[in-house]
Amino acid sequence: MNERIANALEVLPDYLSRHVLLCATALAFGIFTALPLAVFAARAPRLRAIALTMASVVQTIPGLALLALFYPLLLGISVLTNSMFGFSLPALGFLPTVLALTLYALLPILRNALAGLAGINPAIIEAADAVGMTPRQRLWRVEVPLAAPVAMAGIRTAAVWTIGAATLSTSVGQTSLGNYIFSGLQTENWVFVLFGCAAAAALALLVDQLLGLIEAGAIHRSHKRIALGFAVLALGTGLALVPLSGGTPSYRIGAKNFSEQFILAELMTQQLEAQGATTQRQEGLGSAIAFRALANSDIDVYVDYSGTLWTNVMDRRDVPPRGTMIEEITRHLAERHGVVVLGSLGFENAYALAMRRGRARELGINTIEDLARHASRLTFGTDLEFLSRPEWAALRQAYGLEFAIQRSFSPTFMYRAIEDGSVDVITAFSSDGRIAAQDLVVLADPKSAIPSYDALVLISPKRAKDTRLAGALVPLIGKISVERMREANLMVDRDIDKKSPKEAAQFLAKSLGLSGN
Repeated sequence: MNERIANALEVLPDYLSRHVLLCATALAFGIFTALPLAVFAARAPRLRAIALTMASVVQTIPGLALLALFYPLLLGISVLTNSMFGFSLPALGFLPTVLALTLYALLPILRNALAGLAGINPAIIEAADAVGMTPRQRLWRVEVPLAAPVAMAGIRTAAVWTIGAATLSTSVGQTSLGNYIFSGLQTENWVFVLFGCAAAAALALLVDQLLGLIEAGAIHRSHKRIALGFAVLALGTGLALVPLSGGTPSYRIGAKNFSEQFILAELMTQQLEAQGATTQRQEGLGSAIAFRALANSDIDVYVDYSGTLWTNVMDRRDVPPRGTMIEEITRHLAERHGVVVLGSLGFENAYALAMRRGRARELGINTIEDLARHASRLTFGTDLEFLSRPEWAALRQAYGLEFAIQRSFSPTFMYRAIEDGSVDVITAFSSDGRIAAQDLVVLADPKSAIPSYDALVLISPKRAKDTRLAGALVPLIGKISVERMREANLMVDRDIDKKSPKEAAQFLAKSLGLSGN
């Protein structure tokens, strides 16, 4: 069997079970919220208008944005509940995803249920009143059975939407079939991308058919069809719980959304599992979310970069020497957030501006200062967050950079864009093997506008005194050179003989004399 397909199948039970449980919970909440609301709204025109308007507004919010918005909201509520009642709400993972998907599920269910109730012949309602039915009897014996087929059509639509939107949950730390898609896009593992899309589509079609069976049972008054549909759905949800019955993982390892982070998360996973610990990875996190998640102990450990912490967390704009910066970061994170800096892995992954060597030579560009003289005629490609980061503001201020066109990409496609000439300059990463592989030249920063970016292992306040965690990761501190990291990154990112993050992590472990897995 193809190795990539085998790797995809290996994690399918975990990804699928979490996806099913997530969607089943969100859809159940959506149904039990929307259907009672529809009953009340059908009898109150003002409530109906308000409910439909609010549900429609939710649909205009992009799914990724809605998921992200729940994080700071739950984080604030968690701080409040912890101070008042002594417990915290999880701000990452399952809870924010369920809440967002529930909101998305409301509109089709609510709208169809209202349409079903409004479409009942008034003569039937009058006949029910005439035979002496109470309002409750009329609702359950007449209105609900007649409106059920139309309402079921809305539930089917909501189910398909929910299953598709749930793939975005990876971005807030919830494992799902979206893990295939997010990691596959970043590492150009198209088998994973196709596997994730196909699995989500197959699940959506299966659930839609089962709900269709229930809908047909409602139309034809067939209790057998309704019972069969519900039974298979309940069985599938129950089976999804089986792979999750192993208990809570000992450690939750975070990772941002690019190849190097996947490799380092896998390397830490191997180190911890070699000590007999169980782990769970929460990948695809944004820079700001990753640190807040760690500070809130929603994840236990991850790797971040000194320059990111300096500018984003500490809001500093000066650029001190590397050693001074790490010392100040260590002190600040411990005092303000309770976060422990275990140490630097030994390499730096700094932001840098890079060009194709031939293009830079043609224009006579060796430094960012040289680049500034030509920028107004060039196209600038960046990762998704660079243009909103303090580093970009610092570069513009120091060099007066003004490009003709600015375009944002995921890191993988950013390198593709400079390779095919779609952009002239990119924000490269100094530990990325594609710099050498694509013959890019890194432009010197004579004004030191960009700070250093040492890779630091950070541990959450909850695990600050956990000797098992620290002991498993200390062998990595100061041991990974930038050359080794470039080799590992290139293994994942190259076109020919591409390796998985797991294989790249095993390469690193072997090069360091560690056992790995």
